[in-house]
Amino acid sequence: MGIFKRLMKFKQQKMGQKIENRTLLNVRVGDRITYELEDYEVVGKIIFNDHGFQWFEYQLENVDRTLCLSVKMADELEVRVYHKLKKKIVEPIPNCIEWEDEDYFLDEKGAANVSGQGRHNRLSGQTIRYFAYSNENKSSYLSVEIWEIDIEVNKGIPAQALDFTIIAGS
Repeated sequence: MGIFKRLMKFKQQKMGQKIENRTLLNVRVGDRITYELEDYEVVGKIIFNDHGFQWFEYQLENVDRTLCLSVKMADELEVRVYHKLKKKIVEPIPNCIEWEDEDYFLDEKGAANVSGQGRHNRLSGQTIRYFAYSNENKSSYLSVEIWEIDIEVNKGIPAQALDFTIIAGS
């Protein structure tokens, strides 16, 4: 057994808990994530549940900006990085949205029950309506979420699990 493994085993015994290997599907509030050579802290987590299908959104913050990391396991792992837009949308939510001279088409919509952690703890118990859009070549996405009376619009790009390094914070 190498010295590193012995030290980790000693630390686990001392702390009384096993250190869990982090993936994009089990990130926790307090973890650190590196993305595009920038370090972020996970300050919030939202678990969405639409009739048993779950996906996660993590709020990532550093000194300069805030990102939303969306992760879901459908046929394969789907990862997107979003940032909030100042675009105003009113109901009824359209099937096509134009943003910066590009059309985004509705891919799916539904309602999900929400459970929040960290900064999003107060969201637990809410039900939101969501609308997912993509541009024609699926290189950019829009997400519209209706939280009670607030309508939030985010723009995202696809990412790969390999784009992220996760360091457990707890």
